[in-house]
Amino acid sequence: MCGIVGYIGHREAFPIVLEGLKRLEYRGYDSAGIAVYNGEHIELCKTKGKVSDLEDKVKAEMNTSGTVAIGHTRWATHGVPNDVNSHPHYSNSGELVIIHNGIIENYASLKKELISRGYTFKSDTDTEVLINLIEDVQKNENVKLGKAVQIALNQVIGAYAIAVFDKKKPNEIVVAKLGSPLAIGVGENEFFIASDATPFLEYTKKAIYLEDEQMAIVRLKKGIKIRKIKTDSVVAPYVQELQMNLEQIVKGGYEHFMLKEIHEQPNAIKDTYRGRLNAKEGLIRMAGIDDNIERFLNANRIIIIACGTSWHAGLVAEYIFEDLARIPVEVEYASEFRYRNPVITENDVVIAISQSGETADTLAAIKLAKSKGAFVFGVCNVVGSSIARETHAGAYTHAGPEIGVASTKAFTTQITVLTLIALKLAKEKGSISHSNFHYHLQELELIPAKVEKALLQDDHIKKIADIYKDAKNCLYLGRGFNFPVALEGALKLKEISYIHAEGYPAAEMKHGPIALIDEHMPVFVIATKKGHYEKVVSNIEEIKARKGKIIGIVTEGDEAVKSIADHVIEVPETLESLSPLLTTIPLQLLSYHIAVLLERNVDQPRNLAKSVT
Repeated sequence: MCGIVGYIGHREAFPIVLEGLKRLEYRGYDSAGIAVYNGEHIELCKTKGKVSDLEDKVKAEMNTSGTVAIGHTRWATHGVPNDVNSHPHYSNSGELVIIHNGIIENYASLKKELISRGYTFKSDTDTEVLINLIEDVQKNENVKLGKAVQIALNQVIGAYAIAVFDKKKPNEIVVAKLGSPLAIGVGENEFFIASDATPFLEYTKKAIYLEDEQMAIVRLKKGIKIRKIKTDSVVAPYVQELQMNLEQIVKGGYEHFMLKEIHEQPNAIKDTYRGRLNAKEGLIRMAGIDDNIERFLNANRIIIIACGTSWHAGLVAEYIFEDLARIPVEVEYASEFRYRNPVITENDVVIAISQSGETADTLAAIKLAKSKGAFVFGVCNVVGSSIARETHAGAYTHAGPEIGVASTKAFTTQITVLTLIALKLAKEKGSISHSNFHYHLQELELIPAKVEKALLQDDHIKKIADIYKDAKNCLYLGRGFNFPVALEGALKLKEISYIHAEGYPAAEMKHGPIALIDEHMPVFVIATKKGHYEKVVSNIEEIKARKGKIIGIVTEGDEAVKSIADHVIEVPETLESLSPLLTTIPLQLLSYHIAVLLERNVDQPRNLAKSVT
């Protein structure tokens, strides 16, 4: 995944694009580059490293004046991260320049053909092939840039969000999209181009989100002309009013976005159930469910598809749906689901979960499920995202922008939405008693306050993190609803501290992992009083007998685990089905503090990007 930014208008373009790249750096930070048209020629500067490295290099090498610019921050796919492979890329003539997020799968065959026609290549990227293909079409077909882009893209296999500038057409930028996000900000005689809306929030709240296989010619004075790439038919622009504000995407006094987002969870959870949950009246209102209730009630099963942290949220949902609504659930990695031949019928409901709404594997799995006749329901955070548009119905999490690469509030808000769905279906099916239903609603409404209380353990958790920051391996154990939390806790530690960690069901410890336990092995055990508490305590005793270091996540007032464990972190008591919303908090903070103590780049861990597009 990469971030692209562009500007054309009446302002100095460079500072707008540079700031936009900083806001999109969560999408990739292997290298960065920027091209500015100064009225005569294109000034270009790019470098391996972060946007800050680009900023330093620009000061030394580049004239930044001009009102047209495009920029790129890269997560490397084709070609190692270095200056040459960084975007933007010139065509051979130097008259065209491109930025690209995505992968051109047939670039090798296209490159071979272009080489036979005399084209040369400086980089190892698929993107340089694309810009020269566009130039080749432009010359041979004697067409304008927009038509050349359209013809070229019809020869391309893969995914892309691109912006192309031709210095012979200085008043326009051509953009196109397939499988990668692209937003166009609409101002007063100025336009902004970006992978998401964050780079232009302070300039305009009006945005157009291109659909797949659409391209747009963005012209000063003449406006925006959108066409379908394959059919050439004109599409009327749909301008949306953005709801987010600039304050949501700045750190607000926190050292890192991840820490800010951990502490935003009480409000994020509340915003997610706001307007949907009325505990006093015993009501759950969700339009996406209400309008399609029969599809859910008559489903043979629910298939949940997701990747990464969203997959862990799906595992929690499996326990909740089966326990409360008594509907069979299967949870699938979208990345595997799309590449096998899964059995899907018209009586299945598929729930696709993605924070960004742009995860490529999840999108492909959605299309596969739809082709088999399944009803597909999306759970995502980003309004107007590809998954929101591709699914039959859905629900937004309302978590607000999540900039830190390691998801935190995405996890808890996804569980919140899925819990609301499960409770609503359970009520409709009659699989939950009236009193138990009301009790669940009341407890869910109390979760934000209980998360706030769990966050008060931060200083205590930081001290524990200091003790175990030099560990080489860690185990995370949980049972029932909290087994997925153990997986998520291990993932967080791996992602941002680079310490190897594994999550297991606590009962599986004796089937292999117990061999790893010695006095050097920290074992994080989720041992809340609800559920299989006595069984987990027995597991802890077995770890203790082998000199393992035990860090217990326990219910307030717990004495049994406290008497055995080396450390305990308390969370408020709640229903077992809701406990993952609380037990995940200390594990997020532990991972964060260990990573900070190890001087890792918490918001931008190596080799990762916010979502895989």
